[in-house]
Amino acid sequence: MDEREVITTLKILIIGESGVGKSSLLLRFTDDTFDPEQAATIGVDFKVKTLAVDGNKAKLAIWDTAGQERFRTLTPSYYRGAQGVILVYDVCSKQSFSKLDAWLNELETFSTKHDMVKMLVGNKIDKEKREVSKDEGLKFARKHHMLFIEASAKTKEGVQCAFEELVEKIIQTPGLWETDNKGITVGSGGGANQSGCYCVV
Repeated sequence: MDEREVITTLKILIIGESGVGKSSLLLRFTDDTFDPEQAATIGVDFKVKTLAVDGNKAKLAIWDTAGQERFRTLTPSYYRGAQGVILVYDVCSKQSFSKLDAWLNELETFSTKHDMVKMLVGNKIDKEKREVSKDEGLKFARKHHMLFIEASAKTKEGVQCAFEELVEKIIQTPGLWETDNKGITVGSGGGANQSGCYCVV
């Protein structure tokens, strides 16, 4: 890919409790693979993927962290400079949903860009024993001014859309990212609905 086509590099974080499927979502998005035996992330994992949204190409540097407490010392540098965050919970785990407030508090404490775009993802919708309804997720997202989508890293459903919506919103947020190329045009959005995704602000 011609580097000159890329308008910007964006730092995207994936946060949430251990076991909610953060690494699985990332692997599905970047490599289109799914490993049911995915091991817990130790510290920080990092992947780069280029994504085209509304005719603009952005390089995504996606940081996936461990959800466990013992890795929390990484926190301040991890959040620094991030333009977008994907906050993940497991729709089959009420506990992972109830911890979202604590993750948001951490985000507010350490993030350096206060207009960063937030996306709430309810993962594992392929499983039957749901403990968190779609309405509950939607309500939480609206309350905290976040985009929202339910997804399954296993079946692929919603995964691509989650990242595309997040990046589209970042590109549409003036001042959140900078570029020397003044000639770019930012699309009017609305791509989510056309692809059947269910995202709200």
